[in-house]
Amino acid sequence: MRLTRPMLAVALAVLALAGCGSGGERERAEVPRTAEGSLEQLAAEARCEPDIQTDADEIRQAICRNGNGRFILATFATDRGQREWINGAKDYGGHYLVGRKWVAVGEPAVVTALRGTLGGTLEEGKDHGASHGAH
Repeated sequence: MRLTRPMLAVALAVLALAGCGSGGERERAEVPRTAEGSLEQLAAEARCEPDIQTDADEIRQAICRNGNGRFILATFATDRGQREWINGAKDYGGHYLVGRKWVAVGEPAVVTALRGTLGGTLEEGKDHGASHGAH
């Protein structure tokens, strides 16, 4: 997969928002049906005003903030494009709430809270908290 400028920008934003640690928050017991719709429709359900950062044919991305915190919300033109983006972004760590053709990225508590509103599946990127090599 070739990283495009919008994809790289999102991956860097993942690092800035989500950090490289992992949290121990529990998942909610009740998860609603996974939301569908445009970036604006999903943002409205998540009760945030989207600050659009990328508006391209293959991906639309916004920074959002609601009562639970700050997160990135992205929508994709295709399921394949979404999965390729997630697989590439996971190399940078982070916590992901994944729906059909959309993803929210943020701190563990934020994506867990969003799951109570938007449904979806929680995924986690690589853990960069471990030591890398000998010193």
